[in-house]
Amino acid sequence: MTAPTITSERDAEALALRLEQVPWIGLDTEFVSEDTFHPELCLVQLITPEESAVIDPQKVDMRPVWHALSQAAGPVISHAAREEVNFVLRSVGRMPDRVFDVQVAAGFASNEYPAAYASVVGRFLGQQPLKGEQRTDWRRRPLSDAQIKYALEDVRYLAPLHAKLAEMLEQRDRYRWFEEEMDAWRTEILSAQDRKDWRRVSGIGSLNWRSLAVVRELWHWRQEEARRLNQPPKRLLRDDLLVEIAKRRTDKPDQILAIRGMQRNDLKRKVHELVACVQRGEANPLEPTGRSAQRDPPPQLNLLGQFLTPALTTICRRAEVAASMVGTASDVRDLIAHHFGFSGAGQETPLLLRGWRAELVGNLLDELLTGRRSIRIRNAKSDDPLAFDVTG
Repeated sequence: MTAPTITSERDAEALALRLEQVPWIGLDTEFVSEDTFHPELCLVQLITPEESAVIDPQKVDMRPVWHALSQAAGPVISHAAREEVNFVLRSVGRMPDRVFDVQVAAGFASNEYPAAYASVVGRFLGQQPLKGEQRTDWRRRPLSDAQIKYALEDVRYLAPLHAKLAEMLEQRDRYRWFEEEMDAWRTEILSAQDRKDWRRVSGIGSLNWRSLAVVRELWHWRQEEARRLNQPPKRLLRDDLLVEIAKRRTDKPDQILAIRGMQRNDLKRKVHELVACVQRGEANPLEPTGRSAQRDPPPQLNLLGQFLTPALTTICRRAEVAASMVGTASDVRDLIAHHFGFSGAGQETPLLLRGWRAELVGNLLDELLTGRRSIRIRNAKSDDPLAFDVTG
């Protein structure tokens, strides 16, 4: 599979006009994310019923193409499409109305998620995409013919995957589930543009509310500074260092710099800004809400979680839906806590009791907790040993 590389504005604009007329578009990108705040776009690969194309974003303005994708009349087909959608969203302020992510669709038709592109192609089409350029630095120019051919492999199978997976989802009456999940996926991407994700800093689970307020201020500082410097936030200040500063809550520069790992010259120059973050956190503490305001669940609920998590896995395996996409052990514990009244007032319905997840597993798990169903070992030697019986 070959295609010309578009390196002129005129050719990119002409392609954008053609994209407005096609019933579907396959999309993939090559990007590098380890050195910049946002991933650095290096190459764009497109396929339609009429043509395939490679665009060099180092040479052309991508906005006409992104605008055409955001207005696409049919589905934009991609694999693990979050970054592709984010490129469109950050450029033109909206995302395509219909994204068909073959990785998500495959999760509704197999027990594997998230599956690599080659794995999805092999499982559902019996083909094997070309390999050989996985370690390419896509920022370097010129790109060889072999690199371009390899890049095009990532869109070559998107249309047949769309056809195959859409048919399977329809046959299994799961297309509605897929659309529900893609709607939630779109909503999460949109909300992530403005969401303050400081609660996702790793290692904050044991911190008190005063220290969490310092985490919040340090996270905001790190985001803005990393954006200004165009570098990954965690390269500027690692999560473990951020948490250690918050844990100590000291506003003494020498004590902050005494933390192992804080001896870098760039952090030494910023220490007074870190001190200001600590002081702002101390002056604006958080109020205990959410999980900390709930009644602590008894230890027996953890035992129930260990008991019901294999049940979730069994249900998903039988249905050929990836358990990793349905929910985690933590989601099972949330369901149990909700069932027995240990969720705080105003807490949202647990994930496993909403939408398609409730249909697939949540309602059955709830019936197990109420005693309307029971679990027994049907065949200890079987790969599928459990049975779920309706109780009298």
